[in-house]
Amino acid sequence: MHILVTNDDGPPSPTSSPYVHSLVRELQKRGHTVSVCLPHTQRSWIGKAHMIGQTVKPLYYRPSATFDPSPSAASHAQGTTYTRPSKNKKDEEWILVDGTPASCAQIGIHHFFREKGPIDLVVSGPNYGRNTTAVFALSSGTLGGALEAAVCRKKAIALSYAFFSRNHDPTIIDAASRHSVRVIEKLYSQWPTDKSVDLYSVNVPLVEGVEERKTLWAEMLQNYWGENGACFEEVEGSIGDEDEEEERIREGEETKASGDLDSMTNGDAVDAGQTRYPHRHFKWAPRFTDVYKSVEESPPGNDGWAVKEGYTSVTPLKANFWHGASQLHGEELKLDASGLDSQDTALCMSTLIYRPKQHFYALIAYEDPYVQPLILSALEKLFPPEAYTLLPMPDSAVPGEPVSLNDLLPDNDSPILQITPYEAVDWDYVDAHPHTCLVNSYMLRKALIRKHYLGVTVDHWVAKRPDSVLVSHVKRAEAFELDYAEFLDDALVEAFELRASLDRNAGRDAKGREWWILKPSMSDRGQGIRLFSTMEELQGIFDEWEEGMPDSEDEEEGEDGDAGEGNRGGGDADASERNGITTSHLRHFVAQPYIHPPLLLPGDNRKFHIRTYVACVGSLDVYVYRQMLALFAGKPYTPPTSTATSTSTDTTTSNPDNSGAQIDLEAHLTNTCLQRSVAEGTVRRFWDLPLETKTKDDIFSQICEVTGEVFEAAARAMMMHFRPLSNAFEVFGLDFLVGADGTAWLLEVNAFPDFKQTGEELRGLVQGLWEEVLGKAVGGFFGGEDKGVGRNMGGEDDRGKGEEERLVLVRRVDLGR
Repeated sequence: MHILVTNDDGPPSPTSSPYVHSLVRELQKRGHTVSVCLPHTQRSWIGKAHMIGQTVKPLYYRPSATFDPSPSAASHAQGTTYTRPSKNKKDEEWILVDGTPASCAQIGIHHFFREKGPIDLVVSGPNYGRNTTAVFALSSGTLGGALEAAVCRKKAIALSYAFFSRNHDPTIIDAASRHSVRVIEKLYSQWPTDKSVDLYSVNVPLVEGVEERKTLWAEMLQNYWGENGACFEEVEGSIGDEDEEEERIREGEETKASGDLDSMTNGDAVDAGQTRYPHRHFKWAPRFTDVYKSVEESPPGNDGWAVKEGYTSVTPLKANFWHGASQLHGEELKLDASGLDSQDTALCMSTLIYRPKQHFYALIAYEDPYVQPLILSALEKLFPPEAYTLLPMPDSAVPGEPVSLNDLLPDNDSPILQITPYEAVDWDYVDAHPHTCLVNSYMLRKALIRKHYLGVTVDHWVAKRPDSVLVSHVKRAEAFELDYAEFLDDALVEAFELRASLDRNAGRDAKGREWWILKPSMSDRGQGIRLFSTMEELQGIFDEWEEGMPDSEDEEEGEDGDAGEGNRGGGDADASERNGITTSHLRHFVAQPYIHPPLLLPGDNRKFHIRTYVACVGSLDVYVYRQMLALFAGKPYTPPTSTATSTSTDTTTSNPDNSGAQIDLEAHLTNTCLQRSVAEGTVRRFWDLPLETKTKDDIFSQICEVTGEVFEAAARAMMMHFRPLSNAFEVFGLDFLVGADGTAWLLEVNAFPDFKQTGEELRGLVQGLWEEVLGKAVGGFFGGEDKGVGRNMGGEDDRGKGEEERLVLVRRVDLGR
């Protein structure tokens, strides 16, 4: 059929009109003749208006073959606009007019495209955002374009895409367009002949799997603005453009001439020289809180409810702002299978799913493109669509600042799940709503994620518990602070064991020394990690860092990140590389005995550490995820006792005692930032390692015991720096190194771990983690029951048969909260 496409968002644009190109291409793929007439710019919220007294002028737009809807493509030209039509009739050309959507429908129907034959159907959209409920529909330019087509006696469909993220995933958009074309074709094929329907309003949610979800007939929800439904905010009035200034002058002249006789007669006289109203400007700023609340409180069956639950809504309308064919409401629109399993579309009737009492809102904005879809997929797998409503990140959100949940929720007591970066958490709101707000982070946890605090945590715990497992699984840490290299000797005054070891090493050759590893407490991505065995080597490390640094303290001044609880220095996610290292910026340091020799695999002499994902839920259950990773160094392991220290991962230095030997830290460091991909063998499943089953089971048992102990130690011995909350959960990444004797040593604890290291090949491992964590945390908090998908303990492990629980409870700490 010949389809005219119009919209109210204008020509394709990643920022204002990201969907129309995809729909046109999908219609063309299905063999339809498509003509396009669009406003030349954004015309949202204009309804079915026309610009009277204006000469409407066209432009001619030649679209690109493909279109990238992602915001990052906004600066790239995609399609070209001309003032004159092309002389080459083979060029694809869209019409852009400086009018309204209704004007585009009029002009497209009556003045262009006649050579293609009569127009069979007008599709207005896809709108950039939903047009469900009366408040949106009454002002919608998308519906205005369809209404104009309807009063021109054309079949018309208003199509809107309800987005839940502005990332504009092309895969989801294309799926929505394929689904929309199927809906359009089905509606056209069964259009009522009794004139009971003039047009349809179709709303498609931009969610994964939309093609497999139901399409429901739905009435339009009658709703209203709130009691204080002002959609404009006042801004200070100022002198406007020339026309406004001229009008102001004329008003003054008219006042002088008439003496305000009419106002006086009506009793509205004002003091001479004053106007009745203060001159103000008004900015469009609607608040949709009451609109969302009306949907939340409405019974099932309306268009707002359907889209909220992830269904496509179809609302039959007459061209008089009222829905028709009410006998269809509540039924399912039967779509042709089109390659889908026939049982998915076998039923034409559907019992509407009612919202459960434990319905919750979800703000999911993890800001990691690797993890974000996995979290959304886990939610979808664990909870039915009617159990939760996804909220978009507000446009006003500022990166690095808290997101105000009060502005997103329909009321102050609405249950809300927030999974965002630490900095986006509104901790005041979390504290004030302990029973309705669940967040993915604890507020205080630096007792674990800061290396020097972790050492203090362990020291405090084992001081009163000499039999604790931490004594034999966490290397003693010598913490010190240093602003400038020249004060190193003073900084080590209280590092008694370190000084004693370095003094002993001074009289030994390299092979007889005890080696140490230096770790900046608040760095990440392997920054600043060094090996040393003498005071001279340690001094040389700090001296090298200060070479070339500016003399001015102002130029060196940096943040002391110790005050914060964010991810800086405490996690390994998305940390940016730094080109230089400044001692005064690192400040806090930890030195620990170097673990040598490490466990090496048969036939593979690369060092590796084990990344273990740990979930803490409430206050406080500690779980270990069975599916652990082994992360390998980039080069074969060489004992430090045979070589000299190196000061970076990309350089080597000669050994003063062994002139031919050099060390490359890539042979010693297994940090996540150095890992490349599973394909290169640097990231592997722990349970796939060629070790005896007994050995792997023993390592896992040690990791579980140490993990439970260290979290209890932080919760009980460091309450000022680790405070689990009953309405929070958090995923940590713990790193363990196994010695050649089979002892699993805890290296560090990371908040917001870098999941990208897992790679595409093992994405399912991270998917399973989030399914388990959300099942335990979210299911228990909102649903009153554990919705974890793993199996009970007992039987075979996760190496292939999957009979044991994937998320193992290793410690339940009763903190009396």
